[in-house]
Amino acid sequence: MVRIIDKASVQPRRSFNLANSFIISRSPVRSRLARITIRIPVNSQPNRVDLVATVGVRGVTGIAQILFRIFRDDKEIFNTQQGIESNGSEQNYAVTFQAEDRNVRSGNHVYTVTAENRTANTRADIVGPISFSGLAVKTRT
Repeated sequence: MVRIIDKASVQPRRSFNLANSFIISRSPVRSRLARITIRIPVNSQPNRVDLVATVGVRGVTGIAQILFRIFRDDKEIFNTQQGIESNGSEQNYAVTFQAEDRNVRSGNHVYTVTAENRTANTRADIVGPISFSGLAVKTRT
């Protein structure tokens, strides 16, 4: 049995839009995509925060390796990598990933999604949409 203790979501970009795109920064620099705050009340252990992100990406040159990260309070808790092809192949992607953060201490916690390009001489852009949501639940032992 679970009980919802908080939820948050943000959608900074609602649709695919080439005119409003931006270049994904080259590692080690990160492009910040979205941020939410989840509140964990006192006496909410055990718990988990289920996080889901969707990011629209377009390959511009080469095959970029994009590293997506999720941070809680500036500490990395999850990452995944996605290859993004460009000209002559697939160019537009909606990358969706989810993470689970377990037994988070009480208080307000800021979750942030970032992206960075790990491959030299390639380019990939954020073209939208971008969405990020979190659902905190108290789980029973």
